[in-house]
Amino acid sequence: MLSSSSTTVKNLPLKRRLCFLLKLVCFVSSVLIFCEFLIYYVVIFQCRWPDVKGGAHTSEKETSASVLKAIILADTHLLGEIKGHWLDKLRREWQMERSFQTALWLLQPDIVFILGDVFDEGKWNSPQAWADDVRRFRKMFKYPVSTELVVIVGNHDIGFHYEMTTYKVNRFEKVFNFTSGKLVTRKGINFVLVNSVAMEGDGCAVCRTSEAKLVALSHKLNCSQQKPNHSNKGCSDVEKLPASEPILLQHYPLYRKSDAECTGEDSAPPEEKNIPFKEKYDVLSQEASQKLLWWFQPRLILSGHTHSACEVLHAGKVPEISVPSFSWRNRNNPSFIMGSITPTDFSLQKCFLPFESRVFTIYCAAGALLVILVLAHVQLLTPPFYFAQRLISKHKAV
Repeated sequence: MLSSSSTTVKNLPLKRRLCFLLKLVCFVSSVLIFCEFLIYYVVIFQCRWPDVKGGAHTSEKETSASVLKAIILADTHLLGEIKGHWLDKLRREWQMERSFQTALWLLQPDIVFILGDVFDEGKWNSPQAWADDVRRFRKMFKYPVSTELVVIVGNHDIGFHYEMTTYKVNRFEKVFNFTSGKLVTRKGINFVLVNSVAMEGDGCAVCRTSEAKLVALSHKLNCSQQKPNHSNKGCSDVEKLPASEPILLQHYPLYRKSDAECTGEDSAPPEEKNIPFKEKYDVLSQEASQKLLWWFQPRLILSGHTHSACEVLHAGKVPEISVPSFSWRNRNNPSFIMGSITPTDFSLQKCFLPFESRVFTIYCAAGALLVILVLAHVQLLTPPFYFAQRLISKHKAV
């Protein structure tokens, strides 16, 4: 009987240790699951589609059916084999994949636009590296049949103008079915896709082809917007398109001096706002910008490239939204744009993703709590002899 009791006492600390270890595993697993999975649902669930105004005689049902729900993001910069450390690559790709898939599941958009710089090293990629980057992109940004994905070309995908070649452009076009001057029309809404790298204006082969397609498309759109009783011989044989002012989608922003006038928590840092932009590098040239405005007279322009948010009004009437980077490698607070769009109106709303600093804070707090719990547990499991000895020594000291 005495022997059995002694064995039970000896086994008690071991059982406590195993129970405590199990609790620690559950605690660590819970923190990981929240920070790497659930947090995306918690944050994106708070985002709501903006309301768009309907016509005076439009019913609520008709208005809902005619509204195109679009998600716009930019500058994903999937790391390549040259500059991308495997751990950084793993972390950033997991973050973007979870954000994108969560947004699709919760928001169920009709269409998603990515405004260029899909890859970080597309301009340098060998055929093998390009194939690997495309494979990873398709895994991260897979989408259901009910959603359409449209990808615009950026300078990191095909290189800046001096690096751009017909081979790189064709390689991108083959994978993403992208062509500069391509028109995407959904629910009577016209989206014009622009290869802004090819708007150099120096008459290069790619530039000439791109501009010719843009001019031809602008002619079709302008003819389609004319009133039926307006006679124009130049429009008699032109394909009729929906009479909706187009929305331009491109990588480079139109010309602006700097980000000095940009505001908001995700605009450029104060020390960068007054740095002058370089034409044809940071923004389009003034000449190219005027061409696009004159050709298309757009009602909205959406661009990326700067990695920071900005809202600009061109010619006093044409708004341009620069969409911040979707990657935590470029920003602590990445985001995407949610757009409710009709043929005559649009409404935009920004949806922020989890701040990386907050995720880091959660991990630090959890780590500190873990250390405290371990120390407290070790103190509780101190053998009775040493515990009594400490009490006696403290009593003698008093």
